[in-house]
Amino acid sequence: MISLTTPLDESAVRALKVGDEVAISGVLFTGRDAVHKYLHEGGALPEGLSLRGGIIYHCGPVVIKDEAGRWKVVAAGPTTSIREEPYQWQIMRDHGIRGVIGKGGMGPRTQAACKEYGCVYLHAVGGAAQVLAERITAVRNVYLMEKFGSPEAIWEIEVRDFPCVVTMDAKGQSLHETVFASSKAKLEELLAAQNK
Repeated sequence: MISLTTPLDESAVRALKVGDEVAISGVLFTGRDAVHKYLHEGGALPEGLSLRGGIIYHCGPVVIKDEAGRWKVVAAGPTTSIREEPYQWQIMRDHGIRGVIGKGGMGPRTQAACKEYGCVYLHAVGGAAQVLAERITAVRNVYLMEKFGSPEAIWEIEVRDFPCVVTMDAKGQSLHETVFASSKAKLEELLAAQNK
């Protein structure tokens, strides 16, 4: 397990490779469809917020207020990342992010952008929303809540040892692409054997 602490620098990201298991500590920023489309269309980040060197987590967390009136994340599972494929490359370029966490992988534009801009795609385990929420130690801030609502807002969260696997690296490799090609070849082999 490789320990990473945000903000990430480019050299640390470029040293990662597909299949590496990582534990992230520091700050993550959630972002889903509304935020990605907004930034892609030229929307400005709120004053004081910078994503440079950071990690965007494709997640619409379930957040409540505790007895003391502080925000608390009770579920934080990854959402399907491919929906952000039209936008992700540009956000990598324009905002200097170094990592994206989600599930299901992303497409060729994001893969190319990871290589060009020094970024990685990290897979978080789907179906483990409560377990992943236990790795969140604090909510530091929330942005664009009034504009987009709670699940689509940017939540700035502190994490400790948040577990992920690198499935797209900054060398241009994609575990998703490899698994797809291997599965396709195996299917063709099985179909050929069945048709004999």
